[in-house]
Amino acid sequence: MLKVYNSLTRRKEEFVPIEPGKVRMYVCGMTVYDYCHLGHARVLVVFDVIVRHLRSLGYDVTYVRNITDVDDKIIDRALKRGESIQRLTARYIEAMHEDADALGVLRPDFEPRATESMSDIIHMIQALLDKGYAYQADNGDIYYSVSHFEHYGQLSGKQLEDLRSGARVEVDEAKRDPLDFVLWKSAKPGEPAWPSPWGEGRPGWHIECSAMSTECLGAHFDIHGGGMDLKFPHHENEIAQSEAATGEHFVNYWIHNGFVQVDEEKMSKSLGNFFTVREILERYQPEEVRYFILASHYRSPLNYSDDNLDKARAALQRLYTALRDSGAVDAGSVEADQEYVRRFEAAMNDDFNTPEALAVLFELVRAINRARESGSAEVCRLAATLKQLGGRLGLLQADPEAYLRGPHGAGEEGPDDAEIDRLVARRDQARADRDWAEADRIREQLEGLGIVLEDSPGGTRWRRA
Repeated sequence: MLKVYNSLTRRKEEFVPIEPGKVRMYVCGMTVYDYCHLGHARVLVVFDVIVRHLRSLGYDVTYVRNITDVDDKIIDRALKRGESIQRLTARYIEAMHEDADALGVLRPDFEPRATESMSDIIHMIQALLDKGYAYQADNGDIYYSVSHFEHYGQLSGKQLEDLRSGARVEVDEAKRDPLDFVLWKSAKPGEPAWPSPWGEGRPGWHIECSAMSTECLGAHFDIHGGGMDLKFPHHENEIAQSEAATGEHFVNYWIHNGFVQVDEEKMSKSLGNFFTVREILERYQPEEVRYFILASHYRSPLNYSDDNLDKARAALQRLYTALRDSGAVDAGSVEADQEYVRRFEAAMNDDFNTPEALAVLFELVRAINRARESGSAEVCRLAATLKQLGGRLGLLQADPEAYLRGPHGAGEEGPDDAEIDRLVARRDQARADRDWAEADRIREQLEGLGIVLEDSPGGTRWRRA
């Protein structure tokens, strides 16, 4: 039985899809005006693992992750750089896909863009106007009237009175209530605009996701996800817009991943502790970053530090070493050990508890080591189980030897494999000649190059430290 923590009800609930055997899921994606940072990476990886687990349970999942390609930040960045919005967003969409692919994130089934969804956005705004939930202000903008939606605040737990007392209205805004938010912005010089029944303009941010999600998945669907920072006001506003426009309950399960911290402080550009995915991948392999993200429960804070990434690297090396020492494993041709599968699924069925699922993988490593030392024929089945379960997390699908010998990051330079092999062969010869001083000298030389040697009765193997 899969249990999911529902942000709407603030408790774990048994997951029951609207349509048996099928799951419809929408996740708020990137606003494409810069490279993806670690917070984006967490969203990408967390919901990728959720989709993988749902599919492993036999669900037919339709996964939608949108792209916001028109927005105040995008317009501002394009103007500052003197380039078109289309050129700017195309470049960062391509970069986002490159980063997601590097992290082993599967592509969503649908990836709608705001600029390609204008007719759906305009249709939803018109429905809100017709039903009295929206109004056109004197400045031509269309606003959503928050006070007209009875259940506003249900997701965040915020009260209208408290919100109103802390709200402020900008000088150029014509809204009737400080809590009202914009659905359509009338055209301004130098900004992109689209025709509408209310004059040329562009959509507000919140309406984009309501229109794209309901167009792709219907008025009522199973799961909506995103980062905790989107819970209010973005997701609160999505509920208000969507339910007012369609008259239906919007989403059954809301899933939010926690914040990213850097050395126990929230990551932010203003604090100067801001890291892009590309910067991190200069020093760490993509799978190490993925492991680091999954080593924390998705709802807890994720604390970025070199120490935590180094721990992720060491853990992943241990997993790959167990696979390598078990010989070549074709995971698909060997039946998995069902007891470990059961324990892994029990962890994942408890609100996608990836730290507990990873603990099961290390139980497998210990079992593999015991079986290998005793000469048990179970080694192959246990190794196949490790590879299969790792695959459900998007891990352990590389060749073990290639991973262990590979560079840590994309920008790292060092000796190539052939050079290392030559040094190892010279050391082996020195050991055979009982020239221990020369053997030690070569080992120290290799250690200085970041190479770890593993001597065994079967010969010497190496990996990058």
